[in-house]
Amino acid sequence: MTAVNDATTPPLPAPLDRRVWAVDPDRRWAEAALQGQLSGEWTYVQPRPALAGAARVSLKARPDDTAAQVTEALPGEPLEVLWDTGDGWQYVRTAHDRYLGWARAAALVAGDPGALQVTVLRGHAFAGPKVSRAILAELSYGARVDAGAGEAVTEDHRRWQPVVLPDGRDAWVQDVTLAPLTGTDPATFALRFLETPYVWGGRSAWGLDCSGLTQVVYAAAGRALPRDADQQQAALTPVDVPQAGDLAFFPGHVGLMLDGRRMIHANATHMRVTIETLGEGDYGARLAASCTGYGRWTS
Repeated sequence: MTAVNDATTPPLPAPLDRRVWAVDPDRRWAEAALQGQLSGEWTYVQPRPALAGAARVSLKARPDDTAAQVTEALPGEPLEVLWDTGDGWQYVRTAHDRYLGWARAAALVAGDPGALQVTVLRGHAFAGPKVSRAILAELSYGARVDAGAGEAVTEDHRRWQPVVLPDGRDAWVQDVTLAPLTGTDPATFALRFLETPYVWGGRSAWGLDCSGLTQVVYAAAGRALPRDADQQQAALTPVDVPQAGDLAFFPGHVGLMLDGRRMIHANATHMRVTIETLGEGDYGARLAASCTGYGRWTS
């Protein structure tokens, strides 16, 4: 990364969302895109590209393994590296939603995103074209791999494809791992995540949080949402009467409406993805009372 100094910039005209803009007031560095907007002397850094390796990469609130996870990058997803602590941690941004966090440098690799997208909710990459071979990586919807050398292999009526994992290792996956998706409207796709464990900051069917679920199922329909619930609410058009596919918002929480009353959401009450009917039962009544509004994709 390159750095330049600028000591004459004017004050920032509006507050920065530190979730998506890289600024460190203590160390006085900021990303180069902010050059000319910050007052005083700063070091401006240019981001450099990287990829999440063959495992999901946990992005932390601080460069500390015990810190809270703020989001995660799926295998093969592109990132930007903005700062390196020199002791194994890097400050990175996810390319698809610009979300920032600290990641272990060893979890990142160089290269371009793979040409193939994993379409199963959960899956594995194997050391060879057989289910008894060693598992090399856990995969999930949205992960990316490249086509490997050689021909597909049919084994016991199963068709295996050679692939290259983001870290460069050769592996094999069954065709179903990469099969085209069907039924990708958000309400339909979200139902496939029922009973998925709740994980703070998670973005995959191995575990996700409320806004991780809505972001993932909207992405399957080609609708890019930001990472957090409040950001998603700001990105959508408010509506008074919800319908299937709309998002329902609550303080620090979001769910996806299946119809005018039923909502699917990843929640820490049940520690999994469940369906609630707003206004029904104790939990449904509490949700209905705390709802701050509904949002609809109109772009």
